[in-house]
Amino acid sequence: MSKLKKHINREMNLWEHNQANELAKIRASQRHLVYNLIAYVSISIIEYWLAEISKSQTLRADAFNNLSGIISTFLLMMGLHIAQDIDDDDIAGVEMPDENENILGGDQRMQFIRWRYETVFSLVTAVIMVVIAFDVILDGIKALLNPASRVVPQPVAIIGAGIASVIMLIVWYMNRKAGQQLQNAALLASAQDSLADAFTSIGTMVAIAGALLFDLAWLDGVTSIIVGFFILYSGLKIFFQTSLNLVDYFDPKAEREYKQAILKVKKVKNVAELKAHYNGNVVSLDATVLVDAKMTILESYQLSEKIERTLRKKFGIVDTDISFIPDPGTFSDKDVKGHF
Repeated sequence: MSKLKKHINREMNLWEHNQANELAKIRASQRHLVYNLIAYVSISIIEYWLAEISKSQTLRADAFNNLSGIISTFLLMMGLHIAQDIDDDDIAGVEMPDENENILGGDQRMQFIRWRYETVFSLVTAVIMVVIAFDVILDGIKALLNPASRVVPQPVAIIGAGIASVIMLIVWYMNRKAGQQLQNAALLASAQDSLADAFTSIGTMVAIAGALLFDLAWLDGVTSIIVGFFILYSGLKIFFQTSLNLVDYFDPKAEREYKQAILKVKKVKNVAELKAHYNGNVVSLDATVLVDAKMTILESYQLSEKIERTLRKKFGIVDTDISFIPDPGTFSDKDVKGHF
């Protein structure tokens, strides 16, 4: 077997290994999200039922807040399911080119597209959260404008908010722990959302207690509006983050760190251009590097492999594509005479 063929096989095996690791994380994340879904469904049913009994607008708003959690968790699970589907030769029914025709291509491009489904479904979730937020806010405003509908909620409403607070704190802890272990951005984001939901439920409990203690009929409606704006803020935040990812925006600070790491690699003169990309939870990178004009093709190839290993080890970047251009400071007019 030739050295080139051995190297190609080694590269393909490395990609299969990286893909297997990422898929294992995705499967573990999906299993973990099942518990999230059960928790959100339970809380939403309990809160909505007790809201109807206690006539609490705030508890109803918190139930809708957790309903958005059900939708977001379910859609994220669908996205993760698609991201795992490595055997099909199509994506959402659309046939893709035969990657086997590429000597080094493998199935990387198709898998990167699949992993982006996680981002797409997060964007859909954000839109749904915004719709729910407007519904909650409008209901709260209507309740305030209609004095006849203002009531002090029954004490049972505190029980619903208390149960939701405890469950969401448990979900936050589990999401945070699993997200850190799996290094999964989706679970870490879910942890932030569940912590925010826990604080919302705690705030709901305090507001209901205040309305009961001081006999304030308007406080319940005002708090429900605040909860609605919180849902709106969370939805818009997710919307903007996922939109930026889908239009290929990447944090400039992180890109500068990648550039500095490449510049430290021996034989690299400069980095002319660098662009990182999000593929769901996976980062890939394209860079154009200035090198000695007299460097051979083999030397440049070995250098690209070294750069890729460095970025993978330091930042966990799964795939790095390096292009080379000669450094103007390493050749003279005599070297290029007759070539331009």
